Amino acid sequence: MRAIGSSGTRDASSRCKTTGVIVQPTIPESKFRYNASRMTSPDPRTLLLASGLDDMSVGALLRPYGFIDCRHADANLQALADDPVTRQHLADLLEALLQALAASADPDQALDYFERFAKAGGGKAALFSYLKTSPAALNLLATVFGASPFLSQILIRNPEYLHWVTRTEILKRGRTRSELAGDLRVSLLALRSKERRLDALRRFKRRELLAIGVRDLLGLASVEQTTIDLSILSEVLIQQVYLVCRESLAERYGLPTNGFTVLAMGKLGGGELNFSSDVDLIYICGSDTGTTKGTTRTGRSSRLPHAIYFRQLAQDVTQALSEVTNEGYLFRIDLRLRPEGKSGEIIASFSRMRGYYRGLCLPGARAQPWERLALIKASPIAGDKALGRRFLKMMQPFVYQASHAGSPEVLLAEVRRIKRLIDEKMMGRGESQRNVKLGIGGIREIELVVQTLQAVFGHARPAIRERNTIKALSKLRRARLISPEDHRVLLEGYRFLRNVEHKLQMVEEQQTHTLPADPMELRRCALRLGYRDGEEGKAMDRFLRDQDHCTSRVHEIFTRTVTGARFVGAISPPR
Repeated sequence: MRAIGSSGTRDASSRCKTTGVIVQPTIPESKFRYNASRMTSPDPRTLLLASGLDDMSVGALLRPYGFIDCRHADANLQALADDPVTRQHLADLLEALLQALAASADPDQALDYFERFAKAGGGKAALFSYLKTSPAALNLLATVFGASPFLSQILIRNPEYLHWVTRTEILKRGRTRSELAGDLRVSLLALRSKERRLDALRRFKRRELLAIGVRDLLGLASVEQTTIDLSILSEVLIQQVYLVCRESLAERYGLPTNGFTVLAMGKLGGGELNFSSDVDLIYICGSDTGTTKGTTRTGRSSRLPHAIYFRQLAQDVTQALSEVTNEGYLFRIDLRLRPEGKSGEIIASFSRMRGYYRGLCLPGARAQPWERLALIKASPIAGDKALGRRFLKMMQPFVYQASHAGSPEVLLAEVRRIKRLIDEKMMGRGESQRNVKLGIGGIREIELVVQTLQAVFGHARPAIRERNTIKALSKLRRARLISPEDHRVLLEGYRFLRNVEHKLQMVEEQQTHTLPADPMELRRCALRLGYRDGEEGKAMDRFLRDQDHCTSRVHEIFTRTVTGARFVGAISPPR
């Protein structure tokens, strides 16, 4: 037998946590199989069953499977086979394993994480035997390990998730809001302290993100469904955080007599969240006058003025959502869309919000025209949602102004100003062509086209009022505010760019929107997106051609829109 590699030995006597009860995945194997013709290289089992192989021989065996650092890959394999029984089980699996890794975005990375996963599970021989009979599970692991260190770390931390995530009801259709909320309630039943409950929420998010990411990587969920799933998960978690924080305050001060609502803005408000996105929130209370009522946990009456109580609740919710513990964190919270931005109070009463927005976009008003666009996506997601809906109903005349109050020219000038600042920033960073969100022809240009048309025409045509970008595009087409061709270009462009954005962010769960400058990393990005080398060219080149074609068409429509040509005659009457 060959010597075990530098990764060290493994305890093969411990029970394999990943294979306690084998639940056979029922995913069609055609979804996962490597689509290249069968490898014709020498039998790779030689790596495990022969002795004295030199580096050249190792390279000849591994290079056909796409490995770059063949010596390191060999060390991974030797570390996986640290006793005769385990070595034989791995040898039996090896050809299928290498073919699965070859089909991934990064075979070297995938094998690294596979070794760590097998170590975390305990009994490697049992794992290899299971994967030999379950090619769907094997290819799922290879795909995830080759594409996303972030998702890989989740599986390594909790190897038992493998069998959960391969269940048909998880992979095939995803999770409904009621299923998530129900499971979350059950997971909190036995927990009493606020800290333990919040950590349970962080673990819950980690597991559910794994399922959403796997479905996305395997092409089992569309771009729209992935963004919806991420948004629903976030809404359920934020609602539960609100309840935990509210209960904690109630034990000390009783309950308020007025409502408290959490408004989601931006992508969460539109039900189109990213894998790694700041969550834009605004907190509103019904009134900041009066005091809390009721008895506390000690049985005493300990009232607190509403102004202080609601401020404390908003601070507690924000901290609970953003705090980092050993279980990770829930969300990065951005409160800058509230009235007065950073300098404003963390929470505002209903009447104060009404006063702030009453003079929206009028001369001398404190609110800025862009705030009209921001409110288009606002959605109540936690707390007293009826209070949130009343606020948004009150805001409709300000968001969708009549032509005499909200001149299209004023709004268009503001949109051009915003985009000019963005372009200058991107140019300074050298990202004008590489940033899929803020670059030329990027996601932001599509969003600005949609929201500008909604803000200008939404007063006379209520049917086009819509938070979600894809749904709004359809409504604008039906209202004949964009042509069928422009609708097709913007819809295809939005789906393409959001898919790229997902594949960038799921690598390390970082809020990045920029294509890598390094050619090797860019190639891996193309592979994660499903591009492969073929007669039409290399995967990276094909991806870049598609990206350039997409962004150039989007930018042409954006430029045509913000010049105001389509707004001649102001707002036409509804048909």
